Amino acid sequence: MSGLFRNVPRPVAVLTTVAAALLLAQCDRNRPEPIDAEPVTADPAPAPTVAALTTLNRADLLAATSRAASAYAAGEQMEGADALVGRQFSIRIPFGCNGPQPTQAEAAGDGLARWSWGPENQTIQLSLTPGDWLNTALIAGASESDWEAVEGFWVPRPWLTAGDCSTVRADPLQSGAGAPSPQTVGLAAVFGADDSRVGRRNGRAYAFTIRPTGDTPLAAPTRGYRVVLEGRLAGFPDGRAIRCRASNPDQRPVCIAAMRLDRVGFTNADGSVLLSEWRPG
Repeated sequence: MSGLFRNVPRPVAVLTTVAAALLLAQCDRNRPEPIDAEPVTADPAPAPTVAALTTLNRADLLAATSRAASAYAAGEQMEGADALVGRQFSIRIPFGCNGPQPTQAEAAGDGLARWSWGPENQTIQLSLTPGDWLNTALIAGASESDWEAVEGFWVPRPWLTAGDCSTVRADPLQSGAGAPSPQTVGLAAVFGADDSRVGRRNGRAYAFTIRPTGDTPLAAPTRGYRVVLEGRLAGFPDGRAIRCRASNPDQRPVCIAAMRLDRVGFTNADGSVLLSEWRPG
């Protein structure tokens, strides 16, 4: 440093030295402080979303029975767990679309709903008696189960997925009444030996009487009534929710879905009025 300021007067040299020191100090103050780098972590993977299972409706159930019928007819063996087992369902079954039908005594236990006039057409009787299906061909093969009772309900006109009456009218030029198609889709309420017997019908009908309001007489419904069945699908001993059978290859297979029945109800045609209900569970 002495060599650098050898020819400079002492006061000037001192000032110069002080200025240099101040400049160096200012540089130190302006130097940014080191920042500890935070570790970079990857964003956690989003949790997988599981779609909530919706309640099966009439169209869903009919689609499932159609797939089961096709697999049965083709000899396909369904592998793996049946995703239908345990699924909740709620279906509507139209009945009485073409007017009154035979009284319950004349058609007891056929698993079909109907309505008929009461005495002097003063009331309307709604009834549905489940069939005893325990020893039928479709159920008897499940003898390895612990089922003690099986009560069956048919789903007529399975080509109608919306649960409404058909708008097709019989041909007036046709001679004689056309034979209806046989029933091919059903629901079987299964009851094990350890299940409560409260929900079993044991040949008794779900029945309800519609009475007139005031002095206005009852009129025949133009669009019939509806049965509402709700519950969850169960499994046959082979683990499948639906079992099918046909006596020859030219017949549409009859397919039955096993179920645990939670609710049976009668409603008007559009479902806006609940006429009566039962909760077997």
